[in-house]
Amino acid sequence: MAKIILVTHQKGGVGKSTLTFNLAQNLSSCSKVAILDMDLQGSLLGINHIVNDFIITSDKSILKNSDLDFIFIDTPPYLSDKLSGLMVLSDLIIVPTKAGVLDLLAIESTISIIDDNNKLGKTLIVLNMVKHNTSLTSDILNELKSYKVKIANTQINDLVVFTRSVLLKGVESNHNAQKQMDGLTKEVLKALI
Repeated sequence: MAKIILVTHQKGGVGKSTLTFNLAQNLSSCSKVAILDMDLQGSLLGINHIVNDFIITSDKSILKNSDLDFIFIDTPPYLSDKLSGLMVLSDLIIVPTKAGVLDLLAIESTISIIDDNNKLGKTLIVLNMVKHNTSLTSDILNELKSYKVKIANTQINDLVVFTRSVLLKGVESNHNAQKQMDGLTKEVLKALI
């Protein structure tokens, strides 16, 4: 039975789709992986012709596919009416967030929905698109600790290669980016155990 990983945040622009793509790409070399793109923009569906290592679909019946090892669900911001149902199905919830004040303020509503569904223990906050050498990152990390949700040790930097990764089929061309993605992938797998 596939492990279902929900990637969600009630705020847009935190890198949910790019992070989802790169985690799926990283796992696809040794596992059967799919992405369920629930975003009406269909950003990931638009690159479906480029990807050959895993499935990208908007068809929810993929959740019943017993041949898969991992299914990532990429959500749009403000999916509040369906989010609880997706959380119930999920083995892990990943909440990517930037290290910014507005992102910190916006994460509270997402954490509240996760808490309402008793999934705080199966949640991983990922600092994404982190600016190098800023004290704001440590300030945001300290504030995030108040939510009593696991925070990934691996931070994903704001590197151009991540933005281009959907066209380049991943980040393996950049050692630093691949190292970050490998670290986060290990944390995700450990959280699923």
